[in-house]
Amino acid sequence: MNSSPGPELLAACWTSAGDVMPARGSDRSPVPIRERIEAVAGTGYTGFGLTRPDLVAARETIGLGEVAKMFADNDITHVQLEWITNWWTTGEARKLSDEVRRDLFEAAPVLGVDNIKVGADDDGVPVSRDVLCEQFDALASDGAAAGVKIAFENTPFSHHVKTTEQAAQFVKDVDNPNGGLILDIWHAFRGGTDYDVLPEIIPSRFVFGVELDDGWTVVRGTDLEDTFDNRVPCGEGEFDVPKFINAVRRIGFDGPWGVEHMSQEFRQLPVADALIRARDGVLQCFAVADRAANRDDT
Repeated sequence: MNSSPGPELLAACWTSAGDVMPARGSDRSPVPIRERIEAVAGTGYTGFGLTRPDLVAARETIGLGEVAKMFADNDITHVQLEWITNWWTTGEARKLSDEVRRDLFEAAPVLGVDNIKVGADDDGVPVSRDVLCEQFDALASDGAAAGVKIAFENTPFSHHVKTTEQAAQFVKDVDNPNGGLILDIWHAFRGGTDYDVLPEIIPSRFVFGVELDDGWTVVRGTDLEDTFDNRVPCGEGEFDVPKFINAVRRIGFDGPWGVEHMSQEFRQLPVADALIRARDGVLQCFAVADRAANRDDT
């Protein structure tokens, strides 16, 4: 259980999922959900992330009420679900997207979900920005009716919203109070964002979550391979995580801080060991960030 002072940490879904690779076959975690929740809580996190495949598996086996009880028993106070894409399109892709939306929205009040992550991952089919804005506005309003915030995360492999600057402008243009951003350091760095501009480009009311990780300046393999396979614990790479933390703090955000780790190495570790390594790296970066902030204040 988490009883120590310090930043509240949320273990994003892949951080506790074990040996499973996103977008390569089944996204189901091989680790039982009870084991994951207990490992997350036992290593000091107060937040838990869950994908739709694992959510549905838990719903069909033990029931979402039992999952909610596990969260309560383990002092998990922040819950995040993911991932909705193709919310702007039509046809079969939209039908499948709406099925995901339904499952996540129905689970939200049962589990006490903070936000649902959505993105603009796509196959390059053209769509106007007006349609994208209109459909995100509708998605955010539907989320409000379901009692859950909709958090948009830009990715460098999207054809529509690649950079953090573009994502910030996007949610500001939509201007739905229930539609905000996930600020992920990985995508900010890969998109060439200067961390110092973050407080200038995004008001605090639009920051629904933050994700921390680390990596290398040079992309290894494709963008997708690099994103899924080559992250390292915070402080071990070249992303300057403490600087990002302090930039986000200047926006007015102070947690819970998502810790999202995906790598070939981490998928081979016992879940608790992976969570500890990810946690320790983040906490060291917060210590460095605190010292830097204190120097700036003197």
